[in-house]
Amino acid sequence: MAAPLKLKPKPNLLITFLVFLILCGCAYARLISDPADLISDGVSAAPFLRLYAADEACEQTYGFMPCTSSGIGSLFLILLYGYLMFLAATYLSAGSELLLEMLGPGLVGGLFLPILGALPDALLILVSGLSGTPETAQSQVSVGMGLLAGSTVMLLTTAWGTCIIVGKCDLENSVAVDSTDTKGFSLTGSGVSTDIWTSYAGIIMAISVIPFVVVQLPQVLNIDSGRHLVVLIALIVSVGLLISYCLYQVFQPWIQKRRLDFVKHKHVMAGILKHFDSSPLGKLSTEDGEPNVDVLKKIFKRIDDDNDGILSRLEIKALIVGIHFNEITLDHDEAVEKVLKEFDTSLDSKIDCDEFIAGVGRWLKEARNSVDDFHAETKREHDLLGNQHDESGEAVEDARWISIKAALLLLLGTVIAASFADPLVDAVNSFSAATSIPTFFISFIALPLATNSSEAVSAIIFASRKKLRSASLTFSELYGAVTMNNVLCLSVFLALVYARGLEWNFSSEVLVILMVCIVMGVFASTRTTFPLWTSLVAFLLYPISLALVYVLDYVFGWS
Repeated sequence: MAAPLKLKPKPNLLITFLVFLILCGCAYARLISDPADLISDGVSAAPFLRLYAADEACEQTYGFMPCTSSGIGSLFLILLYGYLMFLAATYLSAGSELLLEMLGPGLVGGLFLPILGALPDALLILVSGLSGTPETAQSQVSVGMGLLAGSTVMLLTTAWGTCIIVGKCDLENSVAVDSTDTKGFSLTGSGVSTDIWTSYAGIIMAISVIPFVVVQLPQVLNIDSGRHLVVLIALIVSVGLLISYCLYQVFQPWIQKRRLDFVKHKHVMAGILKHFDSSPLGKLSTEDGEPNVDVLKKIFKRIDDDNDGILSRLEIKALIVGIHFNEITLDHDEAVEKVLKEFDTSLDSKIDCDEFIAGVGRWLKEARNSVDDFHAETKREHDLLGNQHDESGEAVEDARWISIKAALLLLLGTVIAASFADPLVDAVNSFSAATSIPTFFISFIALPLATNSSEAVSAIIFASRKKLRSASLTFSELYGAVTMNNVLCLSVFLALVYARGLEWNFSSEVLVILMVCIVMGVFASTRTTFPLWTSLVAFLLYPISLALVYVLDYVFGWS
């Protein structure tokens, strides 16, 4: 699990609440006089009245929330409720980070944090089709699909591309040099590098679109029967992927540590071989590729300080310390144990000359007798994995207060999100009715700004540190957020469609999600360095997505 991004905004809850109380009364809109009493000048005023005044009574959410059927009033409510959903996402994020600081990754980082991060989106999707008759739910559920598609597209296009621009560094040998940005906006000479774990996150993100493919099969094959069953199958697949992803996140820190330890050991092995091979005593291998026994005996005697014919732990440690592995964080005692484990075949915790020659011979075979190339290869492997030494947990001061604060922030964020999700959906529907703008496009553009802008802004700020590690965390968070959209939020949406007997009629929206996720997933899985030109591809995908949905739905009539 990638460490969470910091630098979240900290809004003042009291000011927000006061502003809400002062302004919410302004939202109710109605006609001052009956339109039938007005003298006509021959020009219809219907569009003006629909935009600026209500021509029918509105239904208040919960019986007391402000409402309106006018365009301007609905826009105001969208902004107001959207800001409150932004607050909910911010509080959930802040509480999650405190919880992670307290309990570390594993179960908390792998299970609770991804779910809490996607909670505002999931609640909005849920309420979009939960109330009213099935016919009403069918018309309103496009709000949920718009949010689902809009969040995915925004994170992988505008947020992703902006992170490339603010995080760009000079590229040398196809790798970004930390904190060095002298090439300006060179499309190929500057860019961002990430570690291999970020590529894995991108691959997982691409795999997470499988439920979209499953639920779309009846439309692709033009089959009318069994569509409701296919929705259930897609729901089962989506839930299965959600559980698998959470388990992967739980065990990922352990997997990362094991993989990093293995690569560190290979790099130590390569460093020792390179140190031996560059000594004035001669080359380690003969011309026919066999170990040079005479040279190895001389090297053994040089390491054996007390001339007792064996290498002790202290002598091996002195060798490793003397090589200066500055490019990696190395536990010298652990490195000694691993060398002993590979060389000490007699299990007496010492290495004699024969064991030393045999051990170096095995290492040379693994290096294929090319010591310099092997050393460079292990260095690249280590760099791709990223240095995890600063992820170690530290003691948390005043743990009781931090745990209480985390719980209050999580509770507050959940309550705000649950309370204002339904009014926000109603406001979107009212604005759509007043302006004749389809609800999908309103929710596609506007709602992700409310639920995902906190995450996007913090990702951009974090990427601006211009380091491989910060870039890796940034893009891992973006890919992880999209993955949760594709499994958790889609699971909620599919459950809603199945439980209420709604029709799955979102072919163009699914195509957009597939297109963006696959294009960006291919980027993430096939490279760890992203030149500046890749940001242009990401930015272009956003207007292309909007245009594609419009053309497919309103020109070709897909929906």
